[in-house]
Amino acid sequence: MKKYLLATALVGLGSAPTIAADLAARPYTKAPALAAVYDWTGFYIGVNAGVGLGRDRFQHDFLGVGSVYSFYVSPQGGFAGGQVGYNWQTGSVLGPIVFGVEADIQGAGLSDDRTTFNEAVVLRNYNQKLDWFGTARGRIGIANGPVLSYVTAGFAYANVKTSASATFGGVTNTFSNERTQGGWVVGSGVEAALGGNWTGKIEYLYLNLGNKSDIAALAAATPINTELRENIFRVGLNYRIGGRAYAPVAAANWAGFYLGGNFGSGTGRDRSTLNLPAVGFFQAFNLAPDGINGGVQAGYNWQAANWVFGLEADIQGSTQQDNKTCVLSCIPGGVTAAYDATLPWFGTVRGRLGYSVGSTLFYATGGLAYGSIKTKIDTNSFVGPVTQSFSHTNTGWTAGAGIETPFTLLGLLGPNWTTKTEYLYVDLGSTSDSFVFGAVPATTTRSVTEHVFRTGINYHFNSPVVAKY
Repeated sequence: MKKYLLATALVGLGSAPTIAADLAARPYTKAPALAAVYDWTGFYIGVNAGVGLGRDRFQHDFLGVGSVYSFYVSPQGGFAGGQVGYNWQTGSVLGPIVFGVEADIQGAGLSDDRTTFNEAVVLRNYNQKLDWFGTARGRIGIANGPVLSYVTAGFAYANVKTSASATFGGVTNTFSNERTQGGWVVGSGVEAALGGNWTGKIEYLYLNLGNKSDIAALAAATPINTELRENIFRVGLNYRIGGRAYAPVAAANWAGFYLGGNFGSGTGRDRSTLNLPAVGFFQAFNLAPDGINGGVQAGYNWQAANWVFGLEADIQGSTQQDNKTCVLSCIPGGVTAAYDATLPWFGTVRGRLGYSVGSTLFYATGGLAYGSIKTKIDTNSFVGPVTQSFSHTNTGWTAGAGIETPFTLLGLLGPNWTTKTEYLYVDLGSTSDSFVFGAVPATTTRSVTEHVFRTGINYHFNSPVVAKY
């Protein structure tokens, strides 16, 4: 997800004001009363809510003999909290630059207790929870009037609970640890005025809470090494204290066809299993493909006053991959099942419902999703190494939200261009594949769900996206 942040920086540059010479000629209409230039300077306070997804890699040598299992525990759930901050706005050749500081804290319900390794004579479970987290960050962005595109980075902290249990020879041993973990955070977002002193934002944060090693006395006193990585997707509402109230101009004209491209990244939480019933082995774990997405979209909008109704279709290639998960003994030369899970491409066909505040469109979206799901398993047993490969094209559903605003790229593009920043949750359903592991029948399943955060640009064909006076 971190590579996506470069795209938001480019969007911010593109949001700088254009010069008058770049505007297309328009028939004379009576001009509205001049509005004061929007100024982001000042204190603000607000609330936020969203969804978080962990991609926490565990490595555990359960018996202390080099049998290192590698797998992801993926705490997922909702959260809500508050933030407070201060902005300074200054002028530059790029346009108004906004510097800021912000602190936030959230209560959270991120958890994952599904990872289970049942290997006939031993049963192991792993789980992890985040009860709360917070950040203290700097922000820097470029303002296009009442729209601010920004990147942000700083300090992160969270309360992390990790536990594991093992039942072996009729005896159950448990391990648990709770700590307040510190690290760093980087992210990006778009914030736009709603009217009065209120603003709304959509934001992505990547939290790196470090790596930890704990000694777990299960079947043997062995280390559990954990990488703590969290992806945060949220919306927020801010009230600017003492700022000049904003009175939006009439809604922009969004009606008509548009065509564009997008760039972003995604992280999966693919609930998966490996079942060998003849020998009493059942493994339940997460595959966590992570990578960059990019593609194209086309759509059409209808408009009634400030309300915008639309249809959009998109398709993109993806580098999302998880080639770190290894279950069963994972001893070199021993019984092994090493996974390589990818999502080569996917797309959506969605409806959009939005509300235009001046030249900013806030929207929700949902509809059909489809994509390619590929799973490769490198197995090793008494018959030697064998590679199993499976490929499916699945359909499912998607839902999300975003913000779309004019895009001018330092005055090089005209008023028919816009940029959007959006979050999508994609569910592509499940796959099931059977094969022979050594001489034993085996089945593997994978339920594919993805969290996507991306930026796009659109060209609107029939009319400029400017306020309708």
